[in-house]
Amino acid sequence: MIQVLLPFLTAIGLSAIAAYYSVIGLAQIFPGSYWPIIIMGSVLEASKLVTVSWLYNNWNVTVRIMRYYFLGAIILLMLITSMGIFGYLSKAHLDTNIIVGANSVQLKTLDTQEKIAKERLTYLLQRAGDPATATRKIDVQIQETQAELKRISNEKLPLLSEENKLTAEIGPIKYIAELFYSKDDPNFIDKAVRSVILIIIIVFDPLAVLLLIASNQTYRRMKEPTEIEPIKKAKKKKTLDNSTSNSLESFFADDKNEVIPKTDITKIDGDFK
Repeated sequence: MIQVLLPFLTAIGLSAIAAYYSVIGLAQIFPGSYWPIIIMGSVLEASKLVTVSWLYNNWNVTVRIMRYYFLGAIILLMLITSMGIFGYLSKAHLDTNIIVGANSVQLKTLDTQEKIAKERLTYLLQRAGDPATATRKIDVQIQETQAELKRISNEKLPLLSEENKLTAEIGPIKYIAELFYSKDDPNFIDKAVRSVILIIIIVFDPLAVLLLIASNQTYRRMKEPTEIEPIKKAKKKKTLDNSTSNSLESFFADDKNEVIPKTDITKIDGDFK
């Protein structure tokens, strides 16, 4: 029985996770109707599993047009599930990109401010070193510029720390991307993410459907012996009855294979006595 339950429970688990990703992904694709999309997606996922199980068990007795419609509906529902999963995982990647992008923008802004402040400080130090242009005002400006550089440096520290954390988070996909795409391509990480998502989609929902079919197939094979056994017994009984009848006919038949009349049987019986 474990050969039936294990693939069945695995299929249900995979389908439940795929349904969750798919429903949330579809709701994010159509944010204007969040809850209606969730309800629709959940019912469609449950209907897909029921249709797969029913169609497998009733394939030979189902009308052809109905059979092909169910098969097409299952394929389309699998595509919808895959589309929802793609939307969900893509949004997760885009959210990370937004955080990384916002952090990078802030760092670039501070880098620009730092560069301007350093150039200004260099200019002020040159003027302060020349006796003809050195004034108390320039000294004050130098101190203000140095304070500004210190402020910029303090603001950059947490951003740099966050940048290192985000870089570590996307590090694995970055290394995978470098195996297949060139670093010169500005979108090489996005391309790698799409490829990984497509691979996940290929083995996610289709695997759940096939595991459900496998559990039905195993259950049918386990059930067949109990159904065949009574038929075998009936055939065996019929064979025994036929053999008994044939033996009686042969006993009451002469050498020419003709049935002996009842009177002759009585005479034979008297002769034996």
